[in-house]
Amino acid sequence: MTQSTNSPCVFECQKRVEFADTDMAGIMHFSNFYKFMETTEHAFFRSIGHKVHEKLDGEDIGWPRVKASCEFFKPVRFDDTVTIRLSIEEIRRRSVRYIHEFYLGEERVATGRMTTACVRLSKNDGKIESIEIPPALKDALETAVENSKSE
Repeated sequence: MTQSTNSPCVFECQKRVEFADTDMAGIMHFSNFYKFMETTEHAFFRSIGHKVHEKLDGEDIGWPRVKASCEFFKPVRFDDTVTIRLSIEEIRRRSVRYIHEFYLGEERVATGRMTTACVRLSKNDGKIESIEIPPALKDALETAVENSKSE
């Protein structure tokens, strides 16, 4: 079994690989790992009572990606059930860095990293502006990390 990272898992979900997720060789296309990471992040936000696009403190906020990468260790195929473990590597003033580990059973098959920035979304002119993470959301993120350390 490949070793996992040192970051505690704060959220875990499973996703079945659909036929449309695969390439002609029947292997999950690399781009779908990024979709799975995003789906996991959205589910994580819901689990802590928030959304990746929501109104907080009178601001419409969102979380665009500013960096994403993924390393692949073993193929994932049609109809496999993948477990994705999300860990928070770092919470900064205006951004969050995640680690996503993908497992088939107990074997780690890929590791992705993603950095997202907290931004104000202006519905009037479509502009986005980096802002500090609102206190209620930052508290929820930090509580999730603390709870994962005690498990």
